[in-house]
Amino acid sequence: MSKISENEIVWTSNLFDRDTQDKVKYLKKNDLEEFEDSFYKDLEFGTGGMRGVMGVGPNRVNKYTFGRNTQAISNILNTLSKDSSVVIGHDCRNNSRELSLIVADIFSANNIKTYIFDSLRPTPLISYAVRKLNCKCGIVLTASHNPPEYNGYKVYWSDGGQIVPPIDENIITEISKTDYSEINFNSNPQLIELVDNKIEDSFVNDSIDTAKIGDSNRKNLKIVFTALHGTSHIIIPEILNKAGYSKLFCVDSQMNPDGNFSNVNSSNPEDPDSLNEAINLAKVHDADLVIGTDPDADRFGIAVKNLSGDYELINGNQSMCVMTDYILTKSKIDKNSFIASTVVSTPMMSKIASINNIKIELSLTGFKWIGKMINDFKDLKFLGGGEESFGYLIGDFVRDKDALTSSLLISEICSEFKAKGSSFYERMIDCYIKYGFFKEKLYTLKKEGKKGALEITNIISNLKLNPPDKLLDDEVLFIEDYESSIKMNLETDEKSTINLPKTNMIIFESKKGFKVAVRPSGTEPKIKYYFSVNCSLNNKSEFLQKNKLLDEKLNQLLIDFTN
Repeated sequence: MSKISENEIVWTSNLFDRDTQDKVKYLKKNDLEEFEDSFYKDLEFGTGGMRGVMGVGPNRVNKYTFGRNTQAISNILNTLSKDSSVVIGHDCRNNSRELSLIVADIFSANNIKTYIFDSLRPTPLISYAVRKLNCKCGIVLTASHNPPEYNGYKVYWSDGGQIVPPIDENIITEISKTDYSEINFNSNPQLIELVDNKIEDSFVNDSIDTAKIGDSNRKNLKIVFTALHGTSHIIIPEILNKAGYSKLFCVDSQMNPDGNFSNVNSSNPEDPDSLNEAINLAKVHDADLVIGTDPDADRFGIAVKNLSGDYELINGNQSMCVMTDYILTKSKIDKNSFIASTVVSTPMMSKIASINNIKIELSLTGFKWIGKMINDFKDLKFLGGGEESFGYLIGDFVRDKDALTSSLLISEICSEFKAKGSSFYERMIDCYIKYGFFKEKLYTLKKEGKKGALEITNIISNLKLNPPDKLLDDEVLFIEDYESSIKMNLETDEKSTINLPKTNMIIFESKKGFKVAVRPSGTEPKIKYYFSVNCSLNNKSEFLQKNKLLDEKLNQLLIDFTN
């Protein structure tokens, strides 16, 4: 009997409610392709949680797949302690509130004290609440920046950071052993408590204390903000206003939470179209800064005026470098502090660390690894760090990427340099002159379903078997295979060990420092290509010419690797 048939029998049994059984039967009769994709496998709980399309079946997001996760985590918590507690939050997505209440019911049914917010909240606030409430675990129902049909289940542990080994592996193992029949949906209301406003008020104060580090008259900065229908619609305006930014213009049509994202071209700040309406409003008010956040407010996108006075989108690598450089100018740098980034983010971060004589730690992609560093290096002070996918963290009062506090930090940078007759963009160019002109490009290729997953595997396997000799006109010097944990120096034939967790990723680096990384997405049916090139920049007059040159190099690398 096939896996699909086995799952169909289970999901049409009396273990599942009548509505679910009827939907399974309807799906099989009316949409066989969708039925097969929903039942050919279990939706994977990865190393940070679960994300997928909503619907019926084991390969979809629903109360049973989320319920199985919750029952497994309950089993683990009850093994660890008799008085565990959890805090639950959710974003603006369709069904998030209903699913979060079911998750709360299951935790409480398993005699676990359960805190839940009265409505949607940003993800950074849940990370913060885990530690403030002294919880063993935190759950956020969010699919981050994915399309509207998605939802997800993100898990935090007692340190406020996302789950990491061995906790993630233990949870995955426990889920695999948990049967749907074991899910206890019988709520114990006495163990469920609504979180009051004190947590949010405390977060706002800590955010301002951490990121209000500039020196300027903040009321002169004009900011346009859009929540992109997400969870930051109240808290970012509150943080900015309390910090002294009174000229804040919001994109009203995009400020109300909406799981369908009705009035946005994209809810993902990485998508250039996501800030179109905000930029139009910025033109009306001659604003200095445009900010947009994704649905759960852990990622941000910004636009500022370039040298021509036009609004230009700033990517995650660029904002990360300017933010880190700024933090270092405001911080006491010594051997007891460090910054952080990821191996697929811009190498410019390492240059910033080297020139400022500060320690840098690099991790795999995924902000959970940066959050983990704060625990791993308890004797060191974490100043700030980020990843190319538009995530940044300043300080350690939150243990995940935080678009809320980052929005204030960016405003501080823009305000201070405006007061000096400069701008964020000009400061970015100054950083290129100081550290080297690094520029990056991300390309994603969508490969859906079972066939797509196989294609992604084959693409990466072929790159390992037939690696390029050159990146552009420059010989490849290093090949880093993160699945085998081996870094090969092609000039000396020396092998060294990559001391990071194994993952299916390969990175090529040339003698000039050009880099290409290729890996499957951990949250979407995509393969991702990360391209990085660099050159020197002696002065601002060279910027436009060198910028064009690097764009040409990036475009050629894209052609070389994807055609």
